[in-house]
Amino acid sequence: MSKKIPSISESEWEIMTVLWEEAPVTANDVISTLQERTDWKPKTIRTLLDRLVKKNVVGVNKEQRIYTFFPLYSQDECQHAEAESFVKRIYGGTLKSMLVQFIQEDSLSEEDIQELRSILDPKQKKQTH
Repeated sequence: MSKKIPSISESEWEIMTVLWEEAPVTANDVISTLQERTDWKPKTIRTLLDRLVKKNVVGVNKEQRIYTFFPLYSQDECQHAEAESFVKRIYGGTLKSMLVQFIQEDSLSEEDIQELRSILDPKQKKQTH
């Protein structure tokens, strides 16, 4: 990833979810969607939206009478950045130790194991060639 994605709080993540689903949207659209899901006040939602704009995670189209907002990063990019941050904070940056812990403590179904193999096998073949 070439550009570093700013850290997004849990509340800001809610705003981003709306933008990924519906962008471009007005602040009022974001407010009405989130008020169906949360008990947040409109002012709180506007503050979070403004914060995301200041962090350069959300863009604003000011060419129309009513401003519309859109994400500057894809959901995949943000999820990857969050996962990387989590692994660094909790597991010292070692993805393997996190995976080992989850695999040892979680009971995986045969289907889960096959899915993991289908992901890992092509990676292993790539590295040996």
